[in-house]
Amino acid sequence: MFALDMSAAPPYDMLADLARSVLGHVGYGAAEIDALNRELRAALSERAAHGERRCDVRFIAHAGELQIVVAAAGRPEWRTIRPLPVA
Repeated sequence: MFALDMSAAPPYDMLADLARSVLGHVGYGAAEIDALNRELRAALSERAAHGERRCDVRFIAHAGELQIVVAAAGRPEWRTIRPLPVA
């Protein structure tokens, strides 16, 4: 598990670079990484549009799948689940 506690509006470019590194490290290809980054950016943008600045972003690899979770107080968690790439 890799987690971030974002205390301000998320710096999308920095988070996209970090996600690209984490996702590439576990073996995802460029197209899947770009798709996951778009989903993550949309989830963070939606929270920022509602005035939520603080959130947690978690990357969890377990039991053959990767979960990306965005959590903020007072809002339902956003999550996406993908099978981990086969080496």
